[in-house]
Amino acid sequence: MGDLQALLGPADVRELAARLGIRPTKTLGQNFVIDANTVRRIVRTADPAPEDVVIEVGPGLGSLTLALLPEVRRVVAVEIDPVLARALPGTVEERAPDLAGRLEVVQADALRLSGVPGPEPTALVANLPYNVAVPVVLHLLATLPSLRSALVMVQAEVADRMVAAPGGRIYGVPSVKLAWYGTARRAGPVGRAVFWPVPNVGSGLVAFTRGEPPPTRASRQEVFAVVDAAFAQRRKTLRAALAGWAGSPAAAETALRAAEVDPRARGEALDIAAFARIAQYRPGGVLERNEAEDHGEGAFADGAGNDARGGAGGAGADGRLH
Repeated sequence: MGDLQALLGPADVRELAARLGIRPTKTLGQNFVIDANTVRRIVRTADPAPEDVVIEVGPGLGSLTLALLPEVRRVVAVEIDPVLARALPGTVEERAPDLAGRLEVVQADALRLSGVPGPEPTALVANLPYNVAVPVVLHLLATLPSLRSALVMVQAEVADRMVAAPGGRIYGVPSVKLAWYGTARRAGPVGRAVFWPVPNVGSGLVAFTRGEPPPTRASRQEVFAVVDAAFAQRRKTLRAALAGWAGSPAAAETALRAAEVDPRARGEALDIAAFARIAQYRPGGVLERNEAEDHGEGAFADGAGNDARGGAGGAGADGRLH
């Protein structure tokens, strides 16, 4: 798996950083991996196929990039820091010249990415900045439907939240929204000593496999609006928590009963399928619009559709965590 001599060790990382005048910043969540065995383990756990096109977010100095290149068809490295983005092709050319043609560097903010050049990416493999890990994963899954799998290294606490099951204390918005796209699981811990600078917290690997969303006539934005409302006030029952979303506590209870959900339950008790059912029954929502269309009331249907998808509870709420 890759040429060990081509991979970056602690001295290589520090020398590269010094040459570029790079000082890792907390603002960009920069903690560079300095252990070659760790990046080899990440690639081994991700288990990419030779024909895969991998998108890597935050490649930094290239530690993981150099381990990925021998194993896949192409690596698209998305780097927000312009100095690092400009330097990465030269690092690959110097350490693995035969593989330089497989690398594409995109200097961009991953949270604003709408696509990448070349063949569609099939896998995400990345050491993600701790402060934006969940939004980045959810945004890429929404923006790049070609992604079938992911293996990301994140803060250990974030990893736990991403894979949490209904009913637990840490189950919440990240767990539910990620479940819309597929199945996530913990894929092992990562120690602090493999990073420079050494972070104050441990890390963990999260593996993800895309699946089909649960059956619903509501859009993803409409489902996520219910999720956001349910967890905005965790201690409240769904009847109370969804009052703003539905228009009143009574309307919320009507929607919940129609979806066969106990109005006295709390958001942490529900899986993504239940939220998908609830979203269908918002007053003026998808089922009422469809019924109006069936009766030829096109003007009403158009107006309700715009309100449900464009209002504060629809796409706007989804903008926080895609």
